[in-house]
Amino acid sequence: MQFVEAKDLKPGMRLAKPIYNKNGVLLYERDTKLSVQVINNIQNFMLIGVYILEPAEPLPPLSKEELEFEQFQTVAMFQLRTNIDLLKNEKAPESLDSLVEEIIKNYGSLDHKLRFTQNIRSSGDFVYKHALSVAILAAMISHTLGASHSIQRSIVTAALLYDYGYIFVPQEILDKGDNLTAEESKQIQNHRIAAYEALMRISNGYEFPDKSLAYISQMVRYGTETNMQSLAGDAHIAWLDGTKILQVADVFDRMTAMRLHRNPISELQAIRYIKGSPKSYDKDVVAALAASICILPPGSCVDLNSGEKALVIEENPEDFTRPLLLIFSDNELCDLRQQGAKPGIHVKDVMKTMDNRIVMDEETLKQFIADEPLKETAERFRKKKRRQIIRAKAKKA
Repeated sequence: MQFVEAKDLKPGMRLAKPIYNKNGVLLYERDTKLSVQVINNIQNFMLIGVYILEPAEPLPPLSKEELEFEQFQTVAMFQLRTNIDLLKNEKAPESLDSLVEEIIKNYGSLDHKLRFTQNIRSSGDFVYKHALSVAILAAMISHTLGASHSIQRSIVTAALLYDYGYIFVPQEILDKGDNLTAEESKQIQNHRIAAYEALMRISNGYEFPDKSLAYISQMVRYGTETNMQSLAGDAHIAWLDGTKILQVADVFDRMTAMRLHRNPISELQAIRYIKGSPKSYDKDVVAALAASICILPPGSCVDLNSGEKALVIEENPEDFTRPLLLIFSDNELCDLRQQGAKPGIHVKDVMKTMDNRIVMDEETLKQFIADEPLKETAERFRKKKRRQIIRAKAKKA
């Protein structure tokens, strides 16, 4: 799979991901062969590019949930854009509350981990796509932490709005990405503060959820990674719980999102970075993020620090970095949870496609569970995982 800019598309290329319109109607299915008309439509949709399958590449596996996630992201992005256009003119948003409720309904009450993926972003749409991804992550994290519905509403609303000041930043500055001068960074911050002040004025006639504006204020003034680095972990700031969630969701999404001029890093590397900065990011929130999304699910192909490659057979519910592996070189199991297994060996990173997806699906994974020892070990992990889930539910009850 490769990303191809819209201007470089050629007839005969095959789509790797579906294309939806703003209402969620499927326009082009995966594996669609591009024609001149389709290419013209893609360019008219203002898409900067699409993912294209290699000539002999089979269609990658996607679950129903993943396809629905793709569709939801498209519809929600246009809905968010409409509301932000109103805010831009200092008018009250018309459907922001319903968007917040949809995010919480779909992703703020999941009983399982989500395979979280993001669409590619340009300087013109990253505000909306980033805000939406942070909102979805914040909904999952807050649910895992046991937040009430009213608190989720406040956090998700703040997630959708704290970065909207970027829409006032000149395009030539946005196009520079991270290569900003001190003056340009200051200019961006001034636009973000001005946008927050506009929200305060709008709040005189529009009721934002309780604490949403307080979360936005902290994120705008101190909460993003750049500002936090300049503060050097200033202990004098009394971070609100909602802000702590937004901080983790913000930096995780920025690190793992696919951009036109910068490839993402894996969820594994991102979590390691965030966990390695305990003064900046709350450890309980980071743990909740790791418990909400798939990081090393069964079927993941991974690189080990030994140079070997392996397949994840079973997750480790206690430590996702130490799963049960099948080593490709010798076709043997490696249980990283057992301290004596392959001393010094650890997962270095995940082997992924360009759009940050897991390479192998669970159906293919079943082919590797062949002999009796492997079946017994895998079943032992499953039983242990079921016991832990039962104990966790009993404790929560």
